[in-house]
Amino acid sequence: VFQNMQTSECHFTNGTEKVRLVQRYIYNRMQDVMFDSDVGLHVGFTPYGERCAKHWNSDPVFMESRRTAVDWYCRYNYEAFRPFIAERR
Repeated sequence: VFQNMQTSECHFTNGTEKVRLVQRYIYNRMQDVMFDSDVGLHVGFTPYGERCAKHWNSDPVFMESRRTAVDWYCRYNYEAFRPFIAERR
């Protein structure tokens, strides 16, 4: 049985003031590629992941979509996530 999984995580600091998006692409319990909005690029962890990251990073339209996902995915859905976010003081 093969597993192919993608996760998207939004990390909120001070409400929507500081937001970080992390997307992970996992195949057979091994992380192949990761996108971090603070870095702004995909990073490959396996030979296949490095090829995918290089291909995705070279596409300006795809990368613009990933970089703006903090606004259209995380900040847009903040009110839906808010009951599940642990408030830190």
